[in-house]
Amino acid sequence: MYVIMVVALLFVSPCVCIVVETGIGHAAFSSDLALKWFVFWAAGVRLLLAGGRQSLQPAYTAHRILGLKTDEALVVVRELGFANLAIGAMGVASLWLPAWRTAAAAVGAIFYGLAGIQHVFQQRNRLEDVAMVTDLLAAVILAGLSVWSCVA
Repeated sequence: MYVIMVVALLFVSPCVCIVVETGIGHAAFSSDLALKWFVFWAAGVRLLLAGGRQSLQPAYTAHRILGLKTDEALVVVRELGFANLAIGAMGVASLWLPAWRTAAAAVGAIFYGLAGIQHVFQQRNRLEDVAMVTDLLAAVILAGLSVWSCVA
């Protein structure tokens, strides 16, 4: 379920929204349109949901995703959840506050990039492999769209 949700929130949902807005809404495809939906879904909804789960159920992330055996890290995972909630709230709010999009994309790209790089250098389980790959892809997409939107 974790893999399906991550892929849906990071890639499928933004692409569906772009297709719907260009097809039904007759909007032209642009970097701003792509930025709008990738920030909303990848930096917004995805991190908001992760932050909620980490804040309320830190053991899931600690044990299932990170493979930790003890509960010593739960307070740190909960604080990671607070950071995810803050970034996610900014990403979701950017749907109604377009001026926030580039900043939300940059913050999301930095967060995902650093998290993905951290995963590279540690022993991983299957779920952490998924987190590593999707974090790095999200970082590249958000950074690329952020730059593309600024120069377009």
